[in-house]
Amino acid sequence: MSTTSTVPPRSPYRAVFAVPEFRAVFAAHVLSLLGIVVGEIALSVLVYRLTGSPLLSALTFALGFLPYVLGGTLLAGIADRRPARRVLVTCDLLCAAGAVAMALPGTPVAALLALRCVNAAVAPVFAGTRAATLGDILGEGDRFVLGRSLLRVVAQGAQLVGFAAGGVLLTVVAPRTALVATAVGFLASAALLRLGTRRRPARSATAGEGGLLAASLAGIRELFAHRRIRGLILLSWIPPFFLVTPESLAAPYAHDLGAGSTATGLLLCAMPVGAITGEVLAGALLRPRTRERIALPLAAVLLLPFLLYALRPSLGWSLLLAAVAGAGTAYTLGADQWFIAAVPEELRGRAMTVLSAGTMTIQGLGMALAGAAAEFVPVHLVVAGSGLLGTVAVAAVVREVVRSR
Repeated sequence: MSTTSTVPPRSPYRAVFAVPEFRAVFAAHVLSLLGIVVGEIALSVLVYRLTGSPLLSALTFALGFLPYVLGGTLLAGIADRRPARRVLVTCDLLCAAGAVAMALPGTPVAALLALRCVNAAVAPVFAGTRAATLGDILGEGDRFVLGRSLLRVVAQGAQLVGFAAGGVLLTVVAPRTALVATAVGFLASAALLRLGTRRRPARSATAGEGGLLAASLAGIRELFAHRRIRGLILLSWIPPFFLVTPESLAAPYAHDLGAGSTATGLLLCAMPVGAITGEVLAGALLRPRTRERIALPLAAVLLLPFLLYALRPSLGWSLLLAAVAGAGTAYTLGADQWFIAAVPEELRGRAMTVLSAGTMTIQGLGMALAGAAAEFVPVHLVVAGSGLLGTVAVAAVVREVVRSR
């Protein structure tokens, strides 16, 4: 375990990129993410062409969220019981094999959806293991926080670039051919992680004892039994549950405004752009102590911009409100530092896996509930209601985090 590092305030992100192992992890993250996003679009189009069913096409996206909870619950123990590099490379190879199987001519729709589930179940184990090993690569201080921030920024950027690239790619190649890009991305990621990071032993001293499921569930119970850790997990989960409301209702909201598909695309981009801007500025301009000091106040007001949707704002104002809310996610920079300090070393892999799985699952659930509410309530009022309920819920979590100090 490397020691905590102090990042020079003038070049915080440069100091993170100065670590060779992190550069390998970062490059692998970029390649695999672009492949995933392109693959999601290609698979959705392929399923629709094979079935003509909008429901099954949409299900391919939903299946990217739902298996997270199973993988994060049942497989979390792998992150601590096996050497991190081996876990990361194996996950990449499994996902590459799944993408190749999807690309094969004649693969039936049921198999395509099943393979999508397998890849989604593997994803939280990969994300948790990678997040835990960042502490080994960067130390447990500010470099860890900024490294996590950079990976989140890349994830947001991959959505913007990947969806555009996937749409262009599908105009010139068949969906099954485009799926090959996903396999190539995973293979390149596996190679970078294998060659660019060093081998470290399993994190848990009891890695060989007991069954995987027992170890996973025992770790989860221990995490939630700890008041401080439980509060910080909820602080990572609750805001995203409400934040996804405008994105999940972008199409019907654009329709209500009398705008077209271009407006829908802009509404989908606004929050990621705000999130990227907020994280980069907070990471580059604020000192670690300042980021920790503003984390809870920022989380508490994060959803307040949504209340203005009650006024049925125009497209321009809606974009601004979504971007401002997205910028508020910079509170995670402070929360990450608290989380890594609170979680015992032997539970870190499981903790990060649970955190990742829960975040994805809660966003999927938030999207579904927002869509259900919009069946009965005008879209702009659903967003406003989400802002009100979310602010109350986040305030309760903030209070719990404060009391757990």
